Amino acid sequence: HEVVLGFVVSTARWVCRRRFGNMGPSPQEGITMSTATGSSVTTRFGDPRYLWAAAGLVVLQAVVLLLMGRVGICKCGDIKLWHGIVKSSENSQHLTDWYTFSHVLHGLIFYAVLSYLMPRASLAARLALAVAIEAGWEIVENTEMVINRYRTATISLDYFGDSVVNSVMDNLAMVAGFLAAAWLPAGVSVALALMSEMFMAWAIRDNLLLNIVMLVWPMDGVARWQGGG
Repeated sequence: HEVVLGFVVSTARWVCRRRFGNMGPSPQEGITMSTATGSSVTTRFGDPRYLWAAAGLVVLQAVVLLLMGRVGICKCGDIKLWHGIVKSSENSQHLTDWYTFSHVLHGLIFYAVLSYLMPRASLAARLALAVAIEAGWEIVENTEMVINRYRTATISLDYFGDSVVNSVMDNLAMVAGFLAAAWLPAGVSVALALMSEMFMAWAIRDNLLLNIVMLVWPMDGVARWQGGG
């Protein structure tokens, strides 16, 4: 849990410094700057407490999943950095897999949407909301109803839910995508999103868009193509 907390907070601070430059005092020294009139203004970074809230949400996500009966790590007993076999009972059980790219894409999308809907909110506040949305989806995704839907309507025939460590890493991948979008020009973010979707479609015949389509409105033609037909 302490590793998760430290990762979210330190990474967000690093991105803010790279993106926004010298905004005044460091987060350790405070997040306000005195104006000539003596008032205080919040930096574009925002209140660091939002980052601690985001980290706490990731921890809460892990606790809820454990209480739901999700396994902490893969039942195989190993924790792999990467597992690249989609049609496998070990998919979504290790630290990263092909669908990690989709969660990075979540972050790019959340940054764009929340920046549009909440233009005056700080980066930290928007990040905390994005983490909350992703954590909520991770919990819903690991309910029996959604697991069974994945197994019957998508190519994830051997999917039995995420391990807790994989689910937490999925949220951290979203955080990475969100912070990348905050740092990169909008055009680069769009290009990365399109490249990610095309690469996944080529490599595993699945991606975020196809996953949503097949989950909500399965198509026989797409199912046959994904099955290698």
